[in-house]
Amino acid sequence: MIQKLFSYLYPIKIFKKKSARSKVIEVTWANGELVLDSENTNYSYGSLQRILRYGLRNIGYEKVLEMEHILVLGVAGGSVIKTLVDEINYKGKITGVEIDPEMIQIANQYFNLNEIKQLEIIIDDAFEFVLKTKDRYDLIIIDIFEDTNMPNFLFEKFFSERVCFLLKDQGFILFNTMILDEAHNIRNRKYITEINAQLFTSKMLPRIEVHNELIIIEKVA
Repeated sequence: MIQKLFSYLYPIKIFKKKSARSKVIEVTWANGELVLDSENTNYSYGSLQRILRYGLRNIGYEKVLEMEHILVLGVAGGSVIKTLVDEINYKGKITGVEIDPEMIQIANQYFNLNEIKQLEIIIDDAFEFVLKTKDRYDLIIIDIFEDTNMPNFLFEKFFSERVCFLLKDQGFILFNTMILDEAHNIRNRKYITEINAQLFTSKMLPRIEVHNELIIIEKVA
């Protein structure tokens, strides 16, 4: 494909759409791969895929392979789902929650997300879904952005406690955050201090791809 070849020289934009939720969505050939971006940040594939792949590797691919049910809060183009299925060869169930139906349409059209048989996509607000779900999960991946902004509810104690409650024993949370200023550093450290240290271990993987910090929480009791 000519566009793919030329993308090693310069990015080639093939799709752009305004979205009520995400403002601007773009699909671009860059360095030989399709990536999904908002106006100011990468939403799927590209750097974001590298970030979440690094987090999964830190948890351990062998542990991921033994999991039965993974929840992804914030699907976008589905790059972490592709990593789970295509790279790790994960065979269990995946539930993806995405608030923006236009994003899923693009993910299906350009990234073939609808071809993943073990994946169930639910169009819903992540906060509402977490309150309603009756399932328990081996891994919960949180990757929710509106351009470069992260909704405040993600860092509220009530939400973090509810997400932790949904974990099975020895389950994990992989939380992708963005650090743009000192206030974000303070926010993340406060978040960690509110995790129950008797039931969970937590760690930070800082400055991945410059501005991202991963938080990994494991249920140990």
